[in-house]
Amino acid sequence: MAKLKTGRHTSAIKAWRKSEKLASRNRGIKTRIHDSSKEFGALVVKKDVENAQKMLPKSYSLLDKAAKSGTIHWKSAARKKSRLAARVKAIAQNPSVK
Repeated sequence: MAKLKTGRHTSAIKAWRKSEKLASRNRGIKTRIHDSSKEFGALVVKKDVENAQKMLPKSYSLLDKAAKSGTIHWKSAARKKSRLAARVKAIAQNPSVK
């Protein structure tokens, strides 16, 4: 730990280090969510219902874990899950519609 000459502000230095670590972790989680939703969107555009339905639980899991750890708000996770399910339902019912 970086010690200052007078020994002050050490808690601020530790808080800064901790915030950097948490921000890095959150960034990784959000990146995985984003990549997963892009991949899911590509499946929906291709009208690949089977693979989209297989990928749905994996996407749900990523969102739930992010919400549990506080990376994203739980209502935000619920909204995203709902939209994913709606997209799968739309292509399952009518494959000609996007």
